[in-house]
Amino acid sequence: MSGDVTSLLAAWRQGDAEARDRLVRIVYPELRALADRQLRGERANHTLQPTALVNEAYLRLSGLQRIDWQDRAHFVRMAARLMREILVDHARRRDAAKRDGGQRVTLTGLELPAEEAPVDVIALDGALARLELLDPDKARLVELRYFGGLTIEETAEAMGSSPATVKRQWQAARAWLFHALSTAG
Repeated sequence: MSGDVTSLLAAWRQGDAEARDRLVRIVYPELRALADRQLRGERANHTLQPTALVNEAYLRLSGLQRIDWQDRAHFVRMAARLMREILVDHARRRDAAKRDGGQRVTLTGLELPAEEAPVDVIALDGALARLELLDPDKARLVELRYFGGLTIEETAEAMGSSPATVKRQWQAARAWLFHALSTAG
């Protein structure tokens, strides 16, 4: 399947809109699982549902014209980033409308203690932006692992690194984010 995805990405890069649509049909279950994962920690009456999140991400992905798609991991990372942006935009709109502190999302990938309150998605976005300035590789790793749902091995392949290195960097990135989020509020 990875070969199919890579060839479809190459065809899409050449302007083949049909390849883009076939690609989305192939990866839709993965995108849906990604959306479920990102919305898992949200409040029960959240107005944004996984299907709507996937559809909005697809609309944004299909509007990207000059992306040099490299492989499946690159595509999933971009989809995860777009979903993150959609959730942050949604939280900011809700926060501006109600001034209630914004949307909440849990960070099970960061292994917060169970008694900790969920993390504000806007605070998470800000922490990731700071991490990206300090260490772009660790920020990319977080996107691939947490938001993209990739395994250690898949992340290592996508980053051209060893699984052992990815494990060490993942631990360091989680610790950095936990500290950044703990001291932010």
